[in-house]
Amino acid sequence: MKKGVSLMIIFMLVAAISIAEAGVVRNNAGCGVGSMIFGDKDGLLFELLATTTNGICGNQTFGMTSGTLGCAPMKGIVSNEKINLYVADNMDNLAKDIAKGNGEYLETLAILMNVPESEKQQFFTKLQCNFNKIYTSSDVTSTEVVKNIEVVLQNS
Repeated sequence: MKKGVSLMIIFMLVAAISIAEAGVVRNNAGCGVGSMIFGDKDGLLFELLATTTNGICGNQTFGMTSGTLGCAPMKGIVSNEKINLYVADNMDNLAKDIAKGNGEYLETLAILMNVPESEKQQFFTKLQCNFNKIYTSSDVTSTEVVKNIEVVLQNS
């Protein structure tokens, strides 16, 4: 049994090395520490090493949410779970703050969205001026509010 397992491992290594040496280029390992260490090398062997390292370190989730470790930062606020939860939990208070152009709920939203201090007043004014585009009806959902805020910010 041990001899069979050993032979299979040797066969897999030889196959992986030969594919690697043939210059097969793949980019399926994703982002993370493993991809940063082995990502510039061509071949299946290095892809497997990168994937295994990423899995062992468990760092891809951190990289995806923070935009580090070779991962692309999130695009748009709709994909940010903290913002989605915050808006869902504070729909009415946030609506009041957006309507008046200031307040602690609007301030917290700006912090969650990483709005620089120097741009906060412009951010508040932009949302206030577009209140009807953000809160489109009395039964608008929090998901729609987040999407509408993103559209307002992108169209400015």
